[in-house]
Amino acid sequence: MTISLSRRQLLAASVSGVLLPTSLHGAETTGDSPNELTEPQRTIPVADTTDVLVCGGGPAGIATAISAARTGASVRILEAHGCLGGVWTSGMLSYVMDAEKPGLNAELPRRLKQMDAVRPSGSKNYVYDVESMKVLLEELCDENKIKVQYHTRIVAVEKDNAKRVRGVITESKSGRQAWRANTVVDTTGDGDVGALAGCEWEFGREEDCPCQPMSLMGIITASPEALQQFDRLKGSQTKDEFRAYIQKAGLDPSYAKPTLWYMGGSVAAVMMNHEYGVRPFDAGAVTEATIRARRELYDICRGLKGLGGAWSDCRLVTTAEQIGVRDGRRIKGRYFVTVDDVREGARHEDAICRSEFSVDIHAATREENKKAAYSGQGVKAKPFDIPLRALIASDVDGLMMAGRCISGDFFAHASYRVTGNAVAMGEAAGVASALAAKEGCLPQDVQWKPISDQLTELRKPVA
Repeated sequence: MTISLSRRQLLAASVSGVLLPTSLHGAETTGDSPNELTEPQRTIPVADTTDVLVCGGGPAGIATAISAARTGASVRILEAHGCLGGVWTSGMLSYVMDAEKPGLNAELPRRLKQMDAVRPSGSKNYVYDVESMKVLLEELCDENKIKVQYHTRIVAVEKDNAKRVRGVITESKSGRQAWRANTVVDTTGDGDVGALAGCEWEFGREEDCPCQPMSLMGIITASPEALQQFDRLKGSQTKDEFRAYIQKAGLDPSYAKPTLWYMGGSVAAVMMNHEYGVRPFDAGAVTEATIRARRELYDICRGLKGLGGAWSDCRLVTTAEQIGVRDGRRIKGRYFVTVDDVREGARHEDAICRSEFSVDIHAATREENKKAAYSGQGVKAKPFDIPLRALIASDVDGLMMAGRCISGDFFAHASYRVTGNAVAMGEAAGVASALAAKEGCLPQDVQWKPISDQLTELRKPVA
């Protein structure tokens, strides 16, 4: 195969000293099948080696990185989007739940308050300003000397003959790069790293479906009078009132409990749509869902504007960069959190946090949504412990998980998936990974007491 370079490319190559960068490598059509391509073998440079490599900079990833760094480890975050925060920022969630926990869960709203960027919603939840959250998370990484690379997606996992994960391979504008670490932590939300590592995983309720729907968040503007009328912080009845008002405009939202969080001034965050039966690891399906969802938000805002009065200036300001995913892969770990743990309020010696959120299962179809937008489907939750073992991959060594991709069944996941729990899981994964690097061993070989002691130290209240 011949690769031709323009004069400009040749000049650039001569300056850099590299004639054919990885990103210019091509692929060939095989002689036997015109529908397949063969990639030539390539040598991939190792871009960095760290104690702890965090794959995904969302709530769980940020907590993993910060706790690992504060435990003395060298840390790097690889993030697919252009900011830290995941569903908080790229997903514009705007609302944190089950966050009445010590450590980073307490630190974040305290620092957001200093930025005039938070509104408490009871003791366990809070509304925050998305752009302020982005800045704060980058500040925290800078303070803790955490390296970050954006616009970088994990495409392969490096394992040795003993099935130990040694690192990952990524694709970005820099081409393919390899990254190595003593411990890799999957905080992708959808369990991408665990799946690429060959781990067993589950998705949805039975086999791989039905699954919980996705929602695309949006930011809207209208008069304060209009937005404050349906502010979620006034009570759950505002959801039904908001739906009835949207129906006055001749539209019936695909989510029967449309929710508005007033952000101050003339701005509010909204969750008004559901996309049903979409697998988050099917890029084509997620694309179609995102397009449908964005159009629905746009149409609803146009309808509200058409009602006039306090809503006459309503407009959709922006939609999230990524659609919000409730249900992704759950990677098999060394403990499997079950619905019995939820019903019985399970306790564990190696408990890293306690989920106090209800079993929150959103309707799997639009028809079901008309009857009940969400429910516990008969499962009454008691506060239950999540053990460290559920964060350690079972099928390979050197891999941990934090966030909604940990090891558990559909019903348990419907409780622990909220982001206050993701932060607490990340703290534990970060400490275990950092101590494993310090001792030169695997996370499962670190004794529980030093992990527990360090978590206690990191979670001490600030005077």
